[in-house]
Amino acid sequence: MASSSSALLALPVLVLSIAFSIVHGTADDAQRYMVVASSSLEPSEVCSGQKVTSSKNGATLPLVHRHGPCSPVMSKEKPSHEETLGRDQLRAANIHAKLSSPRNSSAKELQQSGVTIPTSSGYSLGTPEYVITVSLGTPAVTQVMSIDTGSDVSWVQCAPCAAQSCSSQKDKLFDPAKSATYSAFSCSSAQCAQLGGEGNGCLNSHCQYIVKYVDHSNTTGTYGSDTLGLTTSDAVKNFQFGCSHRANGFVGQLDGLMGLGGDTESLVSQTAATYGKAFSYCLPPSSSSAGGFLTLGAAAGGTSSSRYSRTPLVRFNVPTFYGVFLQAITVAGTKLNVPASVFSGASVVDSGTVITQLPPTAYQALRTAFKKEMKAYPSAAPVGILDTCFDFSGIKTVRVPVVTLTFSRGAVMDLDVSGIFYAGCLAFTATAQDGDTGILGNVQQRTFEMLFDVGGSTLGFRPGAC
Repeated sequence: MASSSSALLALPVLVLSIAFSIVHGTADDAQRYMVVASSSLEPSEVCSGQKVTSSKNGATLPLVHRHGPCSPVMSKEKPSHEETLGRDQLRAANIHAKLSSPRNSSAKELQQSGVTIPTSSGYSLGTPEYVITVSLGTPAVTQVMSIDTGSDVSWVQCAPCAAQSCSSQKDKLFDPAKSATYSAFSCSSAQCAQLGGEGNGCLNSHCQYIVKYVDHSNTTGTYGSDTLGLTTSDAVKNFQFGCSHRANGFVGQLDGLMGLGGDTESLVSQTAATYGKAFSYCLPPSSSSAGGFLTLGAAAGGTSSSRYSRTPLVRFNVPTFYGVFLQAITVAGTKLNVPASVFSGASVVDSGTVITQLPPTAYQALRTAFKKEMKAYPSAAPVGILDTCFDFSGIKTVRVPVVTLTFSRGAVMDLDVSGIFYAGCLAFTATAQDGDTGILGNVQQRTFEMLFDVGGSTLGFRPGAC
């Protein structure tokens, strides 16, 4: 009888314990799920200001989403999600084509998958969503430029530029004739020869460049150098860039593009002697009311800081691109049952591609597991290439499973919620076949400091950096 009484007395305690777990969640739940306000998945309309700390061993400057609340180039020309994803698919297809080999997808195979690859060579500008503000020349002229790890040649629009030959932009065109430190390269210079396929002959004994992007945008003009101001105390003398006198197909009020790729012409390569062979950035989501940063040189705490989860940095036959090897994916604490052979292709880490591309087997496993965890929320129609979408209308909070990407040597990325969704959809898609080169897009990189330690051949991830 006493035993029965004890059991009855313990019952209310058990019920309260269960109720507390359901309402508040357990410690284990906190590691497997994120509960976020549905409003946090939408773009922010308020800028709370920049939160950038300087680096002792490098130059750090603010970086913002071009359509975010802190953008200096907000315009009415904001593309739809479908338009952005369409250009993104083209950019990704072009990366695959450039890196193709007998064991990777060919351009013909990509065309058969429904993506048209233009026959002309060139990079894909695609979707340069993140911008920095720098100065150029003497006296200094402000320029807002998109950053792109998939490009090497930097350029700005320059005067003179005939009517309708340049795209609209927020700032005045840079006028090399008014800069005391500008110099055009001669056609016989080493810098001109260095352009290779992006050289465009001579005009008035001056070296000409041309960069063609596979979305049909292009820029051409004179290749020269001038002083590039990064911060009030950091300047790059004799910075090599294209002075564009004709540009087609660009929108969004941008003044130009800053190449952060791995080849000789990029800003990273040009400043290696000053800042070392390392740079980092933190990409804020468009929903962020603050911004991110770009650092040339050793990141805060140094490149050897234990705050970074590190994986080997892969280089490709095209020196522009940086890559890593993805090894596993975990959803809500459960590792997906995907054979290691599926991940045999490296993944390009690209600031200009929006959506991450996974091997088809891995993507299907992720899609299935994610939909199971999100079954409490109604499905929504696909958005462009994204086929796993949800309707959060009328819902105040959303319980999102933690998605973890594991790279070689055990480096892990527990994705921020902004790194899981795009337009209410799971922000992943598939490559043509298992073993193909994948892409780690900028959505998944959001809020991480991405440390490209080129000298040390590693890529580091630091969560919650912006």
